[in-house]
Amino acid sequence: MQVIIQPPSLIETGIKVEMVNGRPLFKFTEPLQSRLETLLEKNQINALTSEEQEELNAINEFDRLFTYLNSLLIAQK
Repeated sequence: MQVIIQPPSLIETGIKVEMVNGRPLFKFTEPLQSRLETLLEKNQINALTSEEQEELNAINEFDRLFTYLNSLLIAQK
């Protein structure tokens, strides 16, 4: 599977590392979380443009990756 993150600024401005219970976890910044929620709402009513669909797909890939990485970090002792 090839994942292409578009727009590239998501990497620079949409990611933060936050300490939770003494462990660093990957999280979305507030602006990216807000954008995700907007896109999900538009997706529910089938109102996404093709560009927005690509953006939503990229954010969802980040979310899956972060879920996996965070589970690995939490599992470490």
